[in-house]
Amino acid sequence: MISAEIVSTGTELLLGQSLNTNAQYLAERLAGLGVYCFFQTTVGDNPVRIRSVIEKALERADLVITTGGLGPTQDDLTKEVVAEIFGLSMERDPAVLARIEAFFRRRGRPMPENNIKQALIPAGARIISNHLGTAPGIIVEAEGKTVILLPGPPFEMKPMFEETVAPYLADRTKVSPGVLHSKTLKVIGPGESVVENRLCDLLQASNPTIALLAKTAEVHVRLTARAPSVKEAEAMIAGEEAEIRRRLHPFVYGADEESIAAVAGRLLAEQKRTLAVAESCTGGLISHLLTNVAGASDYFLIGVTAYSNEAKGQVLGVEKAILRRHGAVSPETALAMARGVRRLAGADVALAVTGIAGPGGGSEEKPVGLVHMALVSHDKEEVEELQFFGDRLTIKEKTAFTVLNRLRLYLTGEGGNADRPG
Repeated sequence: MISAEIVSTGTELLLGQSLNTNAQYLAERLAGLGVYCFFQTTVGDNPVRIRSVIEKALERADLVITTGGLGPTQDDLTKEVVAEIFGLSMERDPAVLARIEAFFRRRGRPMPENNIKQALIPAGARIISNHLGTAPGIIVEAEGKTVILLPGPPFEMKPMFEETVAPYLADRTKVSPGVLHSKTLKVIGPGESVVENRLCDLLQASNPTIALLAKTAEVHVRLTARAPSVKEAEAMIAGEEAEIRRRLHPFVYGADEESIAAVAGRLLAEQKRTLAVAESCTGGLISHLLTNVAGASDYFLIGVTAYSNEAKGQVLGVEKAILRRHGAVSPETALAMARGVRRLAGADVALAVTGIAGPGGGSEEKPVGLVHMALVSHDKEEVEELQFFGDRLTIKEKTAFTVLNRLRLYLTGEGGNADRPG
């Protein structure tokens, strides 16, 4: 077993000015290559702290992969620090320098003098070609350890990893990239703690492992199996998946890349039903999610964002008496909106939402996060009160996902089983 640590350098990461997508990508790829990543560390552009972090990483890992600090400026110091740790001299590589010069020549620009620094390589190191930038990657093998240095820009780092680092590691581990296989089940309704309670004994398993990932409006249940082949890993996952679906029924709506909008849309298409949507507090987000799915025009007829009371009346036909007596955020208004948009579009099914997304506008009687949703069809009229918490965008997203899930449950005939997710 090879253990690894990912070290990300860059003060901009510590300040939150850049999102560290490199670490996420590398951790996922290492797992697939049979390399166990036990630690991830982020450090700023300071040579003393970079050295401390890399030395610590070398104490607890066989392999250290760094990103960042390979540029031409004075604060790009990662390879110099690594060379110093292992007592290696820095030597100018003529082939690397020629590639850097050619890089600028192709762009019709003179090469700045400080780019020569990027051609300095620790003695005996292996070079990883960079076809998209000027910073070569470096593999240093010394004292029974391996350090792989990669540039920070993801569009440079990822091809370098795929072309050179992945084959290098695959050769060392003798593990096929396909032997670690994952499947993610997507859950809407119960929160993370409820899901954990229902699956608590399954979460102790070691192969396949089961992990929970809380999202804004969903909980993801990731199953990961290690096996000699993908087919065998899938078979191992299948048994656990069936049990998880049974325990969480009917709240698992899909898996992996499936979205709730795509699942609901597929059901509409299979049943040859059409849909119309009226939105207030979500501001068109439900329609946006639906129309992000290819082929949505087969079932999605119209989306109306009726934010003002005037629009609710003029476009959707919500009576002034309803708005005056019950207010815009009420079950009566939601139902009238759904009826109105269904009538307007001639749709088989209509959805409507009205609520208070905040941060202002709430009251003791109608707090921020209060939402009323309605579903209307030829055989059903359903109104539900929902209460969400969070900032404005969170409330909008939770509303949109919940409403689309309610549509899914209606279309599968399972709405009555979903009233008490806890």
